[in-house]
Amino acid sequence: MTTSATTTATMAGTTAGTTTAETATTARETGRVDFAKAAPKAFKALISLDAAAREGLDPALVELVQIRSSQLNNCAYCLHMHTTDAHEAGESNERIALAGVWEEAGKAGFYTEKEQAALALTEAVTLLPGGVPDGVYERAARHFEERELAQLIALIFTINSWNRIAVTTRKVPGQD
Repeated sequence: MTTSATTTATMAGTTAGTTTAETATTARETGRVDFAKAAPKAFKALISLDAAAREGLDPALVELVQIRSSQLNNCAYCLHMHTTDAHEAGESNERIALAGVWEEAGKAGFYTEKEQAALALTEAVTLLPGGVPDGVYERAARHFEERELAQLIALIFTINSWNRIAVTTRKVPGQD
């Protein structure tokens, strides 16, 4: 199963060893809606958007962006998932652990300029402190071709959507 398929299957509660009944039990235990079951059309649309957003982007970069967004959104469920997916994409424990301090770690050579530009854009889009600053956008535009930049922006707003769904519905890390 590809990383993208793993991610979407996990959100749907269909990973190996997990039944729909177990997913429903988890939803009942948290007192929150099972988004995939209650809004299947919206869920499927988000899965399609997620897959489309990843196209043409390096899988390791995709996971770093998703890890950073999940950290900023305090989404333990997605952070757990994307840390696992990052390992599968070949990321090192060091780079995964340092994602939260990417700027300082970048100065020490842990992240490329392109990765730092992507992580800066991730923070700006995720936090939206009055918009995305021109300098952050221009930095990303210097490192990504127009299509890649559009894909990166789509990836960032997609993971933010997943984060908000998981936090709102109290998805439990490692379950599903």
